Amino acid sequence: MSKKHSAIVAHLSDTKRPTVAGADRHPVWNAVRRIATQITTPLLPDDYLRLANPLWSARELRGRVVEVRRETADSATLIIRPGWGFQFDYRPGQYIGIGLLVDGRWRWRSYSLTSPPVTGARTISITVKAMPEGFLSSHLVDGVAPGTVVRLAAPQGEFVLPDPAPASVLFVTAGSGITPVMAMLRALARRGPIADVVHLHSAPTAAEALFADELAALAREHPGYRLLLRTTRDQGRLELQGPEILDAEVPDWRERQTWACGPTAMLSDAERVWAAAGIADHLHVERFAVARTASAGGGGTVSFAASGKSVTADAATTLLEAGESVGVSMPFGCRMGICQSCVVTLVGGHVRDLRTGADHEPGTRVQTCVSTAAGDCELDV
Repeated sequence: MSKKHSAIVAHLSDTKRPTVAGADRHPVWNAVRRIATQITTPLLPDDYLRLANPLWSARELRGRVVEVRRETADSATLIIRPGWGFQFDYRPGQYIGIGLLVDGRWRWRSYSLTSPPVTGARTISITVKAMPEGFLSSHLVDGVAPGTVVRLAAPQGEFVLPDPAPASVLFVTAGSGITPVMAMLRALARRGPIADVVHLHSAPTAAEALFADELAALAREHPGYRLLLRTTRDQGRLELQGPEILDAEVPDWRERQTWACGPTAMLSDAERVWAAAGIADHLHVERFAVARTASAGGGGTVSFAASGKSVTADAATTLLEAGESVGVSMPFGCRMGICQSCVVTLVGGHVRDLRTGADHEPGTRVQTCVSTAAGDCELDV
């Protein structure tokens, strides 16, 4: 089986702060957090810490935007200085949750880290492309001023580059799908000369290609890095329905470990091609979206036990979206099916996981951001 990571990109509204992830990896540090909370009850540690520095908090991770650097007409890199408690031991390719206060509401979204993990580093970076349907992405690109304090959720994700890297690597990216791979490339360059990496990347035009100058510099400075840029407006989309383009551009693609990130259709095609070649385990995929279509037998009335509300939803509407549509205060964090902040108990009925198609029975805990009703169901929220 190939290593895959699926995520739903959805419009974000106000949200409950997600549980800080990564506590299991740093038990001593989180024990200190708990003690700090206990010894200052009934006053919160933040009541004291904020007096010294707004980035210090015993309850959550915070950061300050120190620079907003324009990349293209509709994208920008945010340089963020994390505050107390942030660990810089993440892996190239992981993503981070970021919460921003906009019009009195905290809005959360997750973005790939584009900065490599560096011992002694004081900042991290994310690169955001403004999307027409994405309120927060547009605000991050055009509306965030240096000095803004944000909330952070610890780095997560399994779409990562191992250390040491494989002897030969192929990156296949399109559009903003280059962001997690950029952290991998920067990490490789820091370790020494890039040995054998082919990068097949597509963008609408050369001017719209993220990190175009840096990628060109990497190609000049590292003979082992070969960039193949496809501009889709004059060359057409990067189609991977069959092995023809790969055979022409990267004849030895079957021997390479491959990391691919981009549109869902491209990644689904890649999975079929790699599977047909018998090398599905060579392909590592990062999805920023999950295709959602109503399926036979899906959908139903979703009831919310604690609030007494209910709503009829089809098989393409997540339980999270269903609850929000009738004003139920639904917990969530990354909205990508990873951070577990949205997990609630299924009281009755059945729900279906969008990623796997598996049905869940009453009494189980379900992730509302990646599950839909499979008939009438009731949630304990």
